[in-house]
Amino acid sequence: MKETIEAVSDMLEIRDPYTAGHQSRVADLAGNMAEDMGLDVDTVESIRLAGIVHDLGKIAVPAEVLSKPTRLSENEFGIIKEHPRTGYNILKNKDFPWPIAKIVLQHHERLDGSGYPNGIAGDEIRLEARILAVADVVEAMSSHRPYRPGLGTHAALQEIQNQAGRLFDEEAVRACVRVLEKQG
Repeated sequence: MKETIEAVSDMLEIRDPYTAGHQSRVADLAGNMAEDMGLDVDTVESIRLAGIVHDLGKIAVPAEVLSKPTRLSENEFGIIKEHPRTGYNILKNKDFPWPIAKIVLQHHERLDGSGYPNGIAGDEIRLEARILAVADVVEAMSSHRPYRPGLGTHAALQEIQNQAGRLFDEEAVRACVRVLEKQG
């Protein structure tokens, strides 16, 4: 099952080479954060597998939007904001022993309700998705994108620490900082 999930992730990276490796790096970071938080083995595995496919819904986003080198229009960003729901719709009827589809659906939700696609808040967001959200932001900010150079890990950690408790789960933020400090 894990190899099949990784194959799906590899297919998406062929379509969007600008973010090649992003899903696997997010999965590794999120899994390490979950371990650091003392979560059980099954939960850690569900987070890792959800991380591998968290951007699966981008398969429905036009390539010119994914690789656009300038700021997205409101309509283009609206298309991007649907990728968690698209990923959920692809995964929801698959027989996983974990809530992979719901984690994918919620990975852009924020504690204060300002996220997407459903604008849910606080404990309405699964813990696994709150962990994945922190890892996703740190990896995305640290890495190069078509529209900007990578901002580096230091800037990414500052951002999540500044938004801990408002946008991001405080325990997940602390775990991320500890994991990245251990890894150097």
